[in-house]
Amino acid sequence: MLRIAVPNKGSLSDAARETLVEAGYRQRRDSKELVLVDPDNGVEFFYLRPRDIAIYVAKGTLDAGLTGRDLFLDAQVGDAAEELMGLGFARSTFRFATPTGAFRAVEELAGKRIATSYDGLLADYLQSSEIQPDRIVHLDGAVESSVTLGVADAIADVVETGSTLKAAGMEILGDPILRSEAVLIGQKGKHPAALDKLIQRLQGVLVAREYVMVDYDVPKEHMEAALKVTPGIESPTISSLADENWVAVRSMAKKKDMNRIMDELYEMGAKAILASAIHAIRI
Repeated sequence: MLRIAVPNKGSLSDAARETLVEAGYRQRRDSKELVLVDPDNGVEFFYLRPRDIAIYVAKGTLDAGLTGRDLFLDAQVGDAAEELMGLGFARSTFRFATPTGAFRAVEELAGKRIATSYDGLLADYLQSSEIQPDRIVHLDGAVESSVTLGVADAIADVVETGSTLKAAGMEILGDPILRSEAVLIGQKGKHPAALDKLIQRLQGVLVAREYVMVDYDVPKEHMEAALKVTPGIESPTISSLADENWVAVRSMAKKKDMNRIMDELYEMGAKAILASAIHAIRI
């Protein structure tokens, strides 16, 4: 039975659960449940702290896990585990922040105290850069308060909207150290069949979220132009209609472009243009 770690709380938890449900797996209904068995899919889910998931997977205790890329890299498990795929949610950046107007460039952090909850991630970055801080100050949370309290001169933290930093009188400094999102990780080089199926299902969920199915009728004389607007992934499906001068077209299209596509089809004479949600797919 495949053993998978799922975040038990935090910003990753709800989105991870919803993604797995869309992929056809059972998920817990009670947040106090620590283990859930899905016998129909041959999977056992373990609900753990997101920060600990990489460690369990790397040690081989669990086969795979959903966590953040930042947390995975911060765990510093080396080659024992690897990122299998990005999951497209819980996006954030890991970057430096300083009191507003205090610094102009990242290089000025040399010799300064930098507070963070991501010691490993920050240490790896600093090792590959020319910035040598006075020291890294480890804090378990609320690092934006460390400068005001005199514990640090700057911070390195995960930033989603930046509103918390602004409220604390801080500003972002320099380019992102890391762009993060939720990821699926697994043991290095080990891909049991059940894990490959999980990956395939998750990929299907991501595609289904990104695309819609478009159906429309179009005059034959405008069919070639319409197909350029809706080329699909492989090729559109074209069906004959009772009226020999018309054809019906079915094709997948990017959800974000849907209104523009519908406008263009309508302008070239297409009728009965319908966009439908895709609930499950295999590519």
